[in-house]
Amino acid sequence: MAVAVSYCKSSPFLGQFPSNFGKAQCRHITGTSVQVPRISALFWGSKKSVAPPQEVDFSLGDFTLTGSTPEGISANEVKSKRVSVSVVSSILEVSPNDWDACALDATGPEKYNPFLTHGFLSSLEESNCAVKETGWMPRHMIVKDECENILGVVPLYLKSHSYGEFVFDHSWADAYYNFGARYYPKLQCCVPFTPVTGPRILIRNTSFKDQVFDIMVSALKELAAKSQLSSLHITFPSKNEWQKLKEGGFLQRIGMQYHWKNRNYKNFDEFLMDMKQSKRKNIRQERKKISVQNLTMKRLRGYEIKARHWDSFYNFYRSTTDNKWGTPYLTREFFHNMGSKMGDQVLLVVAEEGEELVAGALNLIGGDTLFGRLWGCQPRAYYPSLHFEACYYQAIEAAIELNLNTVEAGAQGEHKIQRGYMPVTTYSCHYLINKSFGKAIEDFLVRESTQVRLVTKLLHESGPFKEGIQQIEENEALT
Repeated sequence: MAVAVSYCKSSPFLGQFPSNFGKAQCRHITGTSVQVPRISALFWGSKKSVAPPQEVDFSLGDFTLTGSTPEGISANEVKSKRVSVSVVSSILEVSPNDWDACALDATGPEKYNPFLTHGFLSSLEESNCAVKETGWMPRHMIVKDECENILGVVPLYLKSHSYGEFVFDHSWADAYYNFGARYYPKLQCCVPFTPVTGPRILIRNTSFKDQVFDIMVSALKELAAKSQLSSLHITFPSKNEWQKLKEGGFLQRIGMQYHWKNRNYKNFDEFLMDMKQSKRKNIRQERKKISVQNLTMKRLRGYEIKARHWDSFYNFYRSTTDNKWGTPYLTREFFHNMGSKMGDQVLLVVAEEGEELVAGALNLIGGDTLFGRLWGCQPRAYYPSLHFEACYYQAIEAAIELNLNTVEAGAQGEHKIQRGYMPVTTYSCHYLINKSFGKAIEDFLVRESTQVRLVTKLLHESGPFKEGIQQIEENEALT
């Protein structure tokens, strides 16, 4: 039986599946539909009699590492070559120091990614955002040596829907249902609600790092198979991981986002001088509108962000989701919790009219990147160009001030191009248990990738920068 739910999702690539996959995307599963304010666990029915997923065996086995003692390291230090793999039902079962050590070794200090930290991920769980009740059941993978030292971790979730992922497979779920089996639950390796690129298999720097990686990949696939799931998805991994996972039988998918690059600019005006004259003029006109409306922009960090700021920002966030018929994945508690844990890594851009907060944009600061995340404004209020100022121009100024290389402004939005944010490639990997279905998806992904690369190239060719800078941007994006 299936939980009653109405589902409708458009896909620009529907119809590229084989004929037996190409049925309409809108489906109403019979029963009484119930509207709820937040996403809850949704399961597709099956045309076949399929046994429910088995209970997870939290121990996934022991493995032996091989190799000689590395030069400069005593034999005692590498005596223990047995590792165990298991899953935990909450990140709170792992110490912050152990988790963060894995994350930092995986990225390196220069590429530090705040979304991979224990503080961010635990905030999602503690505030009931990424939990079983919302269709995000934590199943984080942990690798330990014989001395109980944690060598690697993977942020992993048992998903009962495809919301909050930003790599869209709703059409795959519909096709799988028509194929005669159920798509959900599935395993999802990602940062919930966060389309930010970074490593997903987080491993300490040891001489056995590559072996641990291979063990964890094998364990991930085994977990999906033994749990009788349809699939395993790793979204927004690093390009290096994406390439390595192909060797493990994962299908490769690419997408596109818009990022701003800092070319050692000393200030915002210097950045503008790299733009074509018409684009430069438009940006200056948009920025002038802020002062004309008697708005004051402020960038707040760490202790400067008070409880009242988070309360206001949550209201702005809800206004955005309500206006766009979106889902408010995040709770008020999340913002307070995350803000207290992340400290100076949080940059909150706010707009004030007099002493009243009227809008805000949330950013997190990484090793070399400013990550723009969420935006919102007072309900039923309209301030021309404020969205561009708060989300894009303030982020550029902050990145220059903090000497950061990149601003990642989130998913979608071709309007970002005219404001200096150019297309870059993003990655995802997909492991389908059913090989026949996997072959159909693989054929689809080949065609989709061709389209994405073509669109990326065309957008760069018509970009807003002067010719020399334009060519550099295009070369960087396509390599």
